[in-house]
Amino acid sequence: MTLSGAGQVAARDAGSRGLGASLAAEVAFADGGTARIRGRTPGRSSLTCACGHACRACSVSHSLRRCIQCPCEQVFDRSSMEITDRQRRLLELCAIRVDRQSVDWSLIARQVQDAIGLDDLSQGIITEKSTAAERSRPVLRKGLRHMGPLADRVTAELEAASEAGARLVTVLDPDYPANLRLIPNLPPFLFYRGTLSDDDARSVAVVGTRQASETGLRRAAQMSRLLARQHVTVVSGLAKGIDTAAHRAALDEGWRTIAVLGTGITRCYPSENRDLAEAITDSGTLVSQFWPTAPPGRSTFPRRNIVTSGISQGSVVIEASSTSGAKMQARLALEHGKKVFLISSLVTTQPWARGYVDKRGAIEVADVDEVIAQLAAPERVRQATEQQQQLALQYL
Repeated sequence: MTLSGAGQVAARDAGSRGLGASLAAEVAFADGGTARIRGRTPGRSSLTCACGHACRACSVSHSLRRCIQCPCEQVFDRSSMEITDRQRRLLELCAIRVDRQSVDWSLIARQVQDAIGLDDLSQGIITEKSTAAERSRPVLRKGLRHMGPLADRVTAELEAASEAGARLVTVLDPDYPANLRLIPNLPPFLFYRGTLSDDDARSVAVVGTRQASETGLRRAAQMSRLLARQHVTVVSGLAKGIDTAAHRAALDEGWRTIAVLGTGITRCYPSENRDLAEAITDSGTLVSQFWPTAPPGRSTFPRRNIVTSGISQGSVVIEASSTSGAKMQARLALEHGKKVFLISSLVTTQPWARGYVDKRGAIEVADVDEVIAQLAAPERVRQATEQQQQLALQYL
């Protein structure tokens, strides 16, 4: 099969690597470069972008970064994911690493939401006045001098994500989760498998210890089941114990659940939850704020808690000791201005929980109705997001 002016197309099975698989076709250009046709249907005879425009006659000087026939910003990259030029530039900024230091990702996420923020960063300009800005500015300027390896890194990660059947959403995109935009330490991008939904703005995280008691597991399942019946998206972290019970209960009710991963999207941790992860992609979403091939690490799970808090309206803590990651999430949620719901049995047995209720603004709850009563409609969340974006941009 031949593409006019573009070389030969050879379809190949990308195979299974990590979570999921895809079918792609590789295009060899006369200049020695290659691009891949996205899709699971063999036999396509053109490079087609999401907007419907097709590039049937790319020139030999085509840079592979943009289709010269298409008026939109769609990119035909060497990976099979559909990404725009702006998305790729954002990823390359996140890939900067100088002397084992990176540009602060949350700073990047905040600044690029300004109309010229991405262009400023690409020129080494950080407009924010903060400690993170002072630390990141020299790293950014040094990193911009060596962009070639960054492009290769991004291409490799996109390829891995694509072969896992993942997609990309960034803070540049309108479908970036609305709740997540409301926190200051938001991630600049998410790789995800499954679907994103506007309904996920009405969501609650159900979290707790990995070493859960049978009573704790029953309470987590009951809370998630009743939330799902009220069409509230259940968020958790795919870990053993409370998280697993929460996800399964939401799936059993036929409603959506979001699993926030502590690894890259191509991995599953713990491995025993691989089947659960696949089930979630059918009626919910797996999301990761990390590079697709990132392994689990000591820092990844605390960072995962930030997104678990941020992507939901509030967090219900079922069972957690004073050293549990769920307690950390409760603290983060309060810092984010989110609701923190601590069930009565936890408040009774854990001094830290009693302290959070008495002194830090957490809410003690006895049943799901007390949680539901505190939730805003998705439209209210989106309105709050727009208002906060406008306010924040005034101070950049």
